[in-house]
Amino acid sequence: MSIQPLADRVLIEPAPAETKTAGGIYIPETSKEKPLQGTVVAVGKGTKDEEMVLKAGDKVLYGKYAGTEIEHEGNKYLVMRQSDVVAILA
Repeated sequence: MSIQPLADRVLIEPAPAETKTAGGIYIPETSKEKPLQGTVVAVGKGTKDEEMVLKAGDKVLYGKYAGTEIEHEGNKYLVMRQSDVVAILA
């Protein structure tokens, strides 16, 4: 990965948005909700006050408005602080 987060930040690849409801109805592009989970792609080195708990490959949940969206080589990512991550999915 050519993007390396600094300090206590992580780079997350969001999971794809749902395209169909459980009942089989297709959701139009304009109505799709922003996914609230993704996969950690890269992590910073942490700070002297906050040790990095997350590692590349972790599946995580994060807040609805967390992070800054970026696009790199045609892929969309989120950069956020480790503290914006709510949980690690097992």
